[in-house]
Amino acid sequence: MSALTKETSPAPAPRPVDKEPVRAGEHRGEGVVLNVFSHGFLAVWALLIVLPLLWLVLSSFKTDAQIGGSAFGWPEHWSLDVFSRAWDKGIGDYFLNTVIVLVFSVPLTMLFGSMAAYVLARYRFWGNRLLYYFFVAGAMFPVFLALVPLFFMVKRLDMLNTYQGLILVYVAYSMPFTVFFMHAFFRTLPTAVFEAAILDGASHTRTFFQVMLPMAKPGLISVGIFNTLGQWNQFILPTVLMQPQSGDDPERYVLTQGLIQLRQQQGYATDLPVLFAGVTLAMIPMLVVYLSFQKQVQAGLTSATLK
Repeated sequence: MSALTKETSPAPAPRPVDKEPVRAGEHRGEGVVLNVFSHGFLAVWALLIVLPLLWLVLSSFKTDAQIGGSAFGWPEHWSLDVFSRAWDKGIGDYFLNTVIVLVFSVPLTMLFGSMAAYVLARYRFWGNRLLYYFFVAGAMFPVFLALVPLFFMVKRLDMLNTYQGLILVYVAYSMPFTVFFMHAFFRTLPTAVFEAAILDGASHTRTFFQVMLPMAKPGLISVGIFNTLGQWNQFILPTVLMQPQSGDDPERYVLTQGLIQLRQQQGYATDLPVLFAGVTLAMIPMLVVYLSFQKQVQAGLTSATLK
């Protein structure tokens, strides 16, 4: 009986291994070190961006002698005459040409890109993923490889040195990123709203423009800002496509071309304040646009991950 009792008696439970208690001070110290490192890195990054911009703006108020004598000193006389000189030397025309192109290219990019992204994100059909990857592959294709065939294609359409030619190229150039961004955003929108609109009798077109597109407003603002910045600062495409073909053709240079043209016009008689003033005039609109919609851009970038 005693032997049976020994065989059936439960084995003693293993003693828990004593773990060294984690001290709260260690976590606090690691958090402080991480915060100091991250904030220090962001401060250095901000200085690397702000200081060149500040130097550029201050140099616009100097003379050539002041820039050559003390490039990092403060201007002796604050005057806006240099900006009017830069505007009269052609910056005004280049600015207007850029605005004309972007007024049409950015809305068309947003319209066509959001429509393609919506169809690829909400409808299932044969070749859906293939078509989506086709758009995404366009973002990885270097534009330099397409300059020669693009030039002859636009020339065959008789659109060289025209607004419409550059607008269509800008739309095609910005479509891959727009489709990629908006596709991910449309997939996060609730399906119940889409199904409710269809059950209520709304057509697919009305559902897109009156229901789904207003819900995607944060994403539209974000990708619209990125497209505006990218097209405003584009240089290689207008350099190839916006060149006068004869002496009678007008010069429809955009800002990026105009700044190079302004530098070439000076020759050996350099006027650096005018050049700096032209760069400042080209930079200010984009800073105003980004700072005005900064919160909307952040909301659009984070909404997909939060949902």
